[in-house]
Amino acid sequence: MGIAVDRWLTVSVRQGAEGEPAEPGFVREGTLTSLGTRNSQDAIYVAFRAAVGAKKIAVPERLRFHATSEIPVGRGLGSSAAAFVAGAALANEMLKLGLDKFGIAEVGTALEGHPDNVCPSVFGGATLALTHAGKVIVSPLDVHASLAFVFAVPEFVLETKRARAALPNVVPHVTAVSAAAKGAALVRGLATADEDMLAAALDDVLHIPHRRRLVRGYDAVAAAAIEAGAIGATLSGAGSSMLAVTKTEKADAVGAAMAHAWQLTGVSAVAFTSAQRVKGFHVVP
Repeated sequence: MGIAVDRWLTVSVRQGAEGEPAEPGFVREGTLTSLGTRNSQDAIYVAFRAAVGAKKIAVPERLRFHATSEIPVGRGLGSSAAAFVAGAALANEMLKLGLDKFGIAEVGTALEGHPDNVCPSVFGGATLALTHAGKVIVSPLDVHASLAFVFAVPEFVLETKRARAALPNVVPHVTAVSAAAKGAALVRGLATADEDMLAAALDDVLHIPHRRRLVRGYDAVAAAAIEAGAIGATLSGAGSSMLAVTKTEKADAVGAAMAHAWQLTGVSAVAFTSAQRVKGFHVVP
């Protein structure tokens, strides 16, 4: 499950003139300014190349990308999924590949390894997505109008690879059963704003017990969110950002409390509330 967040990655591409270097080039702005990735390994270019490869045609040379992002990198807010979707969508538009949204989601999922963040980036809103028989299956999720999603973003990065490495390869059957029930409770709780369902669902048993030690101040920030009126709080993605679900009228207070709790531990943090229904990617002529 995932939800589109009101933070945007904007990318354009053109083909350089004859005689320019054949390798891809990038101008990066916003949160991408300090990104040290080699141009040929940039997620946007990797997805562009994958989308073209899916149609078995040659990747153009001398591609020049201009990328500006509001999405913090390495904070559990789906920056890599947004880049994969953007790259595939750019290739589709530039080269008229004929991919529909499901085709773009397939490319992004293959690169990301799961559809959790890719599908909200493609289809918008909250989505339930999984892979089955080699294809992505996705359905929109209802979210009650009274609910708000508050994100607190700390200054420190938590690499996804490190967060995944903290998880065990095997969990007890009782934990798996509990996690499945909590997933169902989350779907029901989001649709109905049932606070008991949501509180139970956000009390994660698969990831948080193993990852909380990687996020300085996790317990203090979660407690501050709940004390300020949130229904529950957990990591956003793999972290380091944290997410609280609350009633709309309490969103500002919850965000301020989360940011303040982090500041008390010596960590600078900012909080924001995302709109409930954020649309997926779109092409601007």
